[in-house]
Amino acid sequence: MGIYDARTLGKPRMLLLGFQHMFAMFGATVLVPALTGLSVSATLLFAGIGTLIFHLLTKLKVPAFLGSSFAFIGGYAAVVAMGAQAGLDQAASLPYACIGVFCAGLMYFILAGLIKVFGVKKVMRFFPPVVTGPIIIAIGLTLSGSAINNCTSNWWIALLAVAIIVVCNIWGKKMIQIIPVLLGVVGSYIVAACFGLVDFSGVKEAAWVGLPFQWENTAFAVFKAPKWGLVITAIITIIPISLATMVEHIGDICAISSTTGINYLEDPGLHRTLMGDGLATALASLFGAPANTTYGENTGVLNITKVFDPRVVRIAAVLAIIFSFCPKFAAVVAAIPAATIGGVSLVLYGMISAVGVRNLVENKVDLTVSRNLIVAALILVLAIGVNYGPGSISFQVGKATIALSGLAVAALVGIILNAILPGKDYEFGTTKRGDFSVNFSGTTRNPGWREEHPEESKIH
Repeated sequence: MGIYDARTLGKPRMLLLGFQHMFAMFGATVLVPALTGLSVSATLLFAGIGTLIFHLLTKLKVPAFLGSSFAFIGGYAAVVAMGAQAGLDQAASLPYACIGVFCAGLMYFILAGLIKVFGVKKVMRFFPPVVTGPIIIAIGLTLSGSAINNCTSNWWIALLAVAIIVVCNIWGKKMIQIIPVLLGVVGSYIVAACFGLVDFSGVKEAAWVGLPFQWENTAFAVFKAPKWGLVITAIITIIPISLATMVEHIGDICAISSTTGINYLEDPGLHRTLMGDGLATALASLFGAPANTTYGENTGVLNITKVFDPRVVRIAAVLAIIFSFCPKFAAVVAAIPAATIGGVSLVLYGMISAVGVRNLVENKVDLTVSRNLIVAALILVLAIGVNYGPGSISFQVGKATIALSGLAVAALVGIILNAILPGKDYEFGTTKRGDFSVNFSGTTRNPGWREEHPEESKIH
């Protein structure tokens, strides 16, 4: 019953639908640079470019939008903290993190090749929910401290942001329910501005038109005077996070297939969609933008509008590119109060951990089995313990000092233990609700399940 050729609606309606897709991804996409210190303009530019690249590699068939991934926020924070130990400020540390994300993007090509050769079930057996679930839980928990620190600047503004998100997500209708995060940011931002709690000096000074990124903020800046130990550390710290995001990607493509009624895993193929996502992430990271990921918010828009034409999504990508050349717009985003960011982060980081729990539950991971309990327990205690203890685990490789974040240590230990311990019984695809529900922005990855469980779906 969907519309597969939006040209029948006319150009004005196609443009309006494109704007809707852009606003659906907008709140979460610009929030990632606001939380990490990356460039808002570069983020919008490479969200648009990444989406267009993805469409080219998938033969213009898959109606997916690629926006900023929340999964890598912990990686950025870990590298910035280790950069501080090496005497670097945030601006100088972030390019090192971008190199790590670039390598994480290349992991998509490796998985795509393995899936093409061996098939998805054999490959995903090494990344079961008992590994990815606790990693996702740990991502949210290790970020929780930064959310509280931001909230302490003004608790009532932070709580207002939380209240708006909750009300819009639970009781909102149609478009309101799709963009609760954006509404939480805008609503608390406006109230803070009315009480004189926002500094707009940067907005006044910003130009209307300018380049989306500066060369010194890109990954290339590292090679002027590289700290090779930090380069290796960033790569080892961030690459394991890609394991969770690749599972998320597979769930996204399955959700889009379910929504549109077209099996995109077969045509153009899961290997192509993985390569599109990986290339978009790698390219964005080189120019100082966050990692990209396929967005569940836009899948929600597809489900509501029943317009499944990828052309509409490409219009949204072009609009994002156009907005990226407006520094004044980026300055408005940069002026968001820390308390607003903290309040929104409380919800988002909590959702990340909750999604990890849901991933364990929906895949029916049996934690009464000793091997499962040991794998999950070590992942959680290592990720959280290292993060809030020493901050990282360091060792020497020649003259270079390598420091691994808690997330990196936990992911490596979890994958190795799962591979060597007896009793592996996970087979990808047998529990579709579990496999296809991983999502870092809090919405379900299985639209068909929404229809079967309307009351429960409101929670998600």
